[in-house]
Amino acid sequence: MDIEKSSSSSFEDLTNADDTNDIRSTHSNVDESETSEAESAPMQSSSNSEVNTKQQDEDMDDEIECDILGNKQLIKRIIKKAPANAKRPNRGDLVTITYTGKLEDGTVVEKEERFQCHVGDFEVVQGLDMVLPMMHVGEVAQVSIDQRFGYGTIGLKTENPPETVIPPNTNLIYELELVDVKFEDFVDLKSFDVLRKYGARKKERANFFYKRVEYNNAIHLYRRALDYLDNRDGDPDAEFGKEDLELSNSDLQSLLEDRLIVYNNLAMAQIKVGAYDAALQSVEHVLRCQPNNPKALYRKGRVLEGKNDTQGAIKLLQKVATLEPDNKSVQSDLARLFIKARRDEHNEKEMYQKMLGQAKKMEQKTNVRQKTPLVDNSKLKLIGFLMGTILIGVAGVAIYRYKY
Repeated sequence: MDIEKSSSSSFEDLTNADDTNDIRSTHSNVDESETSEAESAPMQSSSNSEVNTKQQDEDMDDEIECDILGNKQLIKRIIKKAPANAKRPNRGDLVTITYTGKLEDGTVVEKEERFQCHVGDFEVVQGLDMVLPMMHVGEVAQVSIDQRFGYGTIGLKTENPPETVIPPNTNLIYELELVDVKFEDFVDLKSFDVLRKYGARKKERANFFYKRVEYNNAIHLYRRALDYLDNRDGDPDAEFGKEDLELSNSDLQSLLEDRLIVYNNLAMAQIKVGAYDAALQSVEHVLRCQPNNPKALYRKGRVLEGKNDTQGAIKLLQKVATLEPDNKSVQSDLARLFIKARRDEHNEKEMYQKMLGQAKKMEQKTNVRQKTPLVDNSKLKLIGFLMGTILIGVAGVAIYRYKY
């Protein structure tokens, strides 16, 4: 029943063209010869219009088929109408549903009886998650889902043994019954078993999305798991934060261990999307309780590497290698980081050399510019001296000829 939520999904405003055309048709069918009668009885016409509008609204609510997005990618057909005044679920409500999923050739690929999930938490295929808020308790509907809102381009495979259940790019048809809906308040969450069950369920669903490289969905569900595994953010000395919730020390320890696992997984998903600051906060929650947690140290090293702190990453991975000397993955990453550090050091030296070389060139150019005016001045003085000598010689010749 695990399904992928498409990251490219979008919601569109819907307009009911058929109902609009029916309304226009109703008004256009009035014969011109009856115009005077219509004008003479305006109150009756107004009353009939209100009745028709009310009836049309009811027809829209009870519409047998609805193209939800207006592009034929998500179509809901009512098979069995809900009783009058039946409730509708809202986002976050706990719903009980029964559904059967089939390929277009009729092959059954999914089937669940009285399955419970929270609306909007991606715990069922996205198409069903989008349809649930539009249903009433007791209603049975057929939902035709385009691959975009199903299992997408990846499809669905079982792990043991590896077998393709749903091929990639496959459209699906579901028969869906909304059995019950419940809004959960604090009273419903006072049980340790309920908290741990919900937390584990969200975590497993998040792991499913992580394996499918749907990291944003995984992050959402890891955070939802933490909502149920208390809100102390990894601080064992903080108050539990849930009023009147009485748990034994062993229960608290179990929730803490589960929470630290979720924080570790959350950090890895955040690293995958480049959210290094958020990932750093997640691993710090773990290291606050378990300073030598190898996974948290390793992921913190990955965060520092992502933030270009290669030396800091090397120190953390060296610590992990000490804690887990047989971990070949850590050794491989350490070797890669050492090479990167040497390359960075070499590049840094080259950069400094280039900077120094450019500085020397600039200094030489400055000195040349300062010396150039001195050379020019000496040339001007020589030219002036020669010109003066020539002028004196010419003047002497002219005086001599004048006298003699």
